[in-house]
Amino acid sequence: MKSLLYAFLGGAVVGCSLAILFAPEKGEDTRKRIKDLLKKKGIDFTDDEVERLVDQISAQIEQ
Repeated sequence: MKSLLYAFLGGAVVGCSLAILFAPEKGEDTRKRIKDLLKKKGIDFTDDEVERLVDQISAQIEQ
């Protein structure tokens, strides 16, 4: 049951992140929105971790 919940939350985070990345905002604002969104979900990321997450998502989009 937990794995299903984690899969759902992971998909939601990736989906929201993709939507935010394609929004016409500055990168700094986008990263802040991602961090705030994750914080609301109870996931605490440092700025460096958010940067790595954005880089990973961007690399996967470009493939």
